Amino acid sequence: MKLIDIIKSANSNLLRNKGRTFLTILAIFIGSFTIIATSAIRTGVNGYIDKQMDSAGGEGYIEIMPQAFQEIMQSVMSFGSNGPTEYDPDKNSTEMTIISADDMKKIAEIDGVESVKGARMVEAEYVTSDKTDKKYLISPHALPSTRINIDIAEGRLININSHTPEINLQPGYATVLGYASDADIIGQTIQLAIVEQATMKIQLVEAKVVGVLNKSIINMGRSWINESLQDDILDVLYAGMPSSYRDMTMLATAEWDTSLGDDGLDRIKDDLEELGFVGTTINDQVGMIKTFFDAIILVFTIFGGIALLAASIGIINTLFMAVQERTREIGLMKAMGLGKGKIFMMFSIEAISLGFWGSALGVGVAYLAKAIINPLAANTFLKDLPGFNLMEFDILLLVYLVALVMLIAFLAGTLPARRAARKDPIEALRYE
Repeated sequence: MKLIDIIKSANSNLLRNKGRTFLTILAIFIGSFTIIATSAIRTGVNGYIDKQMDSAGGEGYIEIMPQAFQEIMQSVMSFGSNGPTEYDPDKNSTEMTIISADDMKKIAEIDGVESVKGARMVEAEYVTSDKTDKKYLISPHALPSTRINIDIAEGRLININSHTPEINLQPGYATVLGYASDADIIGQTIQLAIVEQATMKIQLVEAKVVGVLNKSIINMGRSWINESLQDDILDVLYAGMPSSYRDMTMLATAEWDTSLGDDGLDRIKDDLEELGFVGTTINDQVGMIKTFFDAIILVFTIFGGIALLAASIGIINTLFMAVQERTREIGLMKAMGLGKGKIFMMFSIEAISLGFWGSALGVGVAYLAKAIINPLAANTFLKDLPGFNLMEFDILLLVYLVALVMLIAFLAGTLPARRAARKDPIEALRYE
C-alpha cells in the first residue's frame, strides 16, 4: 500500500463519522485560530512600531538620565505592586537627580562620545495666533539632535542652529489656529504663552512655523522647537531668577561615533553607569514598548495553547472510537498482510489530517478576519494612527504554526494508532 493511498484512505475514513470529525476539527480550529490571530496582531503591532522607529528613530544618539532619577520614576510607576521605596540619601537625594555642568564635562570625555548637551525643560501655557482668539494646549520640546529622523508632512524640519525661533507643529494645529490647511501655516508666525516663574505673569513668545509633523506614536504629542526658540522661552520662564535654574536639567543627549558599532555603544553605556547615569537609545525604548505588547499577546497565546490541549484530547477520543469501530476491518487488513507499521501510519495520518484541516481552517478564517478587521480598525479606533494594520501575517510563521498543530495532532494520535497496530488479527476478526 503506497503512501498516497494511505493518505487518501485516512482522509476518507475521517468522513465515516462526519459529526465527530467536524467537532474535533472545530476544537483544533479554535486553538489554531487563537494562536494565529494573536501572532498576526503581534506582527502588526511590531511592524507598526518598526515603521515608526524607521521614520522617527535615527542612529548615533543616546538619551542620558541620572540613575537616581530613573529609580524615582520606577518607584512611582511600580508603587501599586511593590509599595513605597525607602529613601536612601546616597541614591535618592534630589541633588543626585540633576545633571550638573561637571557631569556634562565627564560625559563628554567618555571615549566615543562626540557631543553632549542638556535637555532643558521648557513649558508653554498655550498656543494661539493672530487669526483666532482661541487658545490651545501644546507640548514644545527642543529637538535634542539632528540625528533624529522626523517624519514631516508639510514644510521642513526645524534648523536647530538657526537664529530664527522655529517650530514643527503636530498635525491638527493649523486649522484650529485659523489656517485652511497644513500647507497654509508654513512660514506663518504663532504665539506661545509662557508663564514667568518669578511673577506668574504670562508673556507671548513668537515662533515661525516651518513644518507640520506626521502623526506618530514616537513623537508622543511633542511639537519640536529649535535652540533659538528654546532660549526665548527660557528667558521668559526664569526671568529674574538665578541662572542655575535656567541651566538645570535632569536629562541630556549625547551623540556618539556609530563606527564603533554595538560593542562601542555597550561600552559607552557601561562608562555612563560608572558615572551614575543610565543611557538609552531609541532601540531600547522601542524594545520596551514591544516587550509590553508581547506580554499581552503571550496571555492570549496561552489561551490558544489550552484550547489546542483540549483539542488533542478530542483527537485521542475520536481515534480511539475509530479504532473500536473498525476493529474487524483492522483484523482483515492484517490478515491480508498489512503490517503494524502501515496500520500505525494510517491512524497517525488520520490524526495529522485532523490537525491539518483544523489549522488550515484557522488560517483561512484568520485571513478573512484580517480583511474585515483591518479596514474597520483603520476607520474607527486606529484612525489616528495611519499605516497601522492591526493584523499582519508572517508567512513563514504561519507554516511553522500549521506544522506545530500537525505535530501536536500526531502526538495525540500516537496512542490510538499504537493500539490499532498491536491488535491481534484473529481476535479482531472475531470482534462483534
